[in-house]
Amino acid sequence: MSVRLKQFYFDTAVPKLQEQFKYQNIHQVPKVLKVTINRGLGEAASNAKALEASLSEIALISGQRPVVTRAKKAIAGFKIRQGMPIGVMVTLRQDRMYSFLDKLINLTLPRIRDFRGVSPKSFDGRGNYTLGLREQLIFPEVEYDSIDQIRGMDVSITTSANTDEEGRALLKVLGMPFREN
Repeated sequence: MSVRLKQFYFDTAVPKLQEQFKYQNIHQVPKVLKVTINRGLGEAASNAKALEASLSEIALISGQRPVVTRAKKAIAGFKIRQGMPIGVMVTLRQDRMYSFLDKLINLTLPRIRDFRGVSPKSFDGRGNYTLGLREQLIFPEVEYDSIDQIRGMDVSITTSANTDEEGRALLKVLGMPFREN
């Protein structure tokens, strides 16, 4: 498991951010706390194979077994009852998180067709970033022949930054390819 990005964070990113934002203490420098990969599966209620396929794909991509998320309430309009499986999610921390981020930034995002960078506006106001991916084929582990349907996923990067500006600076130093707007 590569912890190249973790070493880069401590060696390069921390001094750079400390200088940029004039932090007095090294512990004030923002850091990535966790990465959450989430996939909603509306068809899982009627198609059990979709749930199994998503579980194996997300496990392959993240290196960790995902949990099945279930409906909290019944919604008659969507034919969903309470307790039905409606998605899968996995939370990565520490070394797995850094290795996934390294793979996402350096391998996966450049494989997207007509890629010009990710939106710099997808921050939530507290320095956390969410990125929507349209297909799982951009990950090198997923083989084209092994998937039954193209499904997207959301990747949420939770940081300890207090503002969007600090969060953006942290991800930019780590190599996130933001597009210029």
